[in-house]
Amino acid sequence: MHITATLPVSDMERAKAWYASILRLEPAEITQTGSAWYEVDGTRFLLYQSRFAGTNQATAAGIEVDDVQAAVAELRARGAVFEDYDDGEDFRTIDGVLTTPDGRKIAWLKDSEGNILSVGDR
Repeated sequence: MHITATLPVSDMERAKAWYASILRLEPAEITQTGSAWYEVDGTRFLLYQSRFAGTNQATAAGIEVDDVQAAVAELRARGAVFEDYDDGEDFRTIDGVLTTPDGRKIAWLKDSEGNILSVGDR
């Protein structure tokens, strides 16, 4: 079994530009319909045209990193904007980063299409 993520976009060129400039990713394949496949460390995800882009209010995909604080700083330097959440004592970001009770760190940002991506400890 192999699972892939699919992320809706309303403007494919804007989305590809965002993924190139912020995440430093280029499409591995462009389909006949104009969708863009990306591949990172053997994991594939698809950007596809949809009128429902940006309507999901939950995390659509996650990025695992060795150092969340360093990744957040690097992504911010490229123009990424991280979300702030305050849903009570156990779910509150500080400068865009949540530290869970067990010490795990997670941050969230939106891509150019409004898809919510997380950046978390590996």
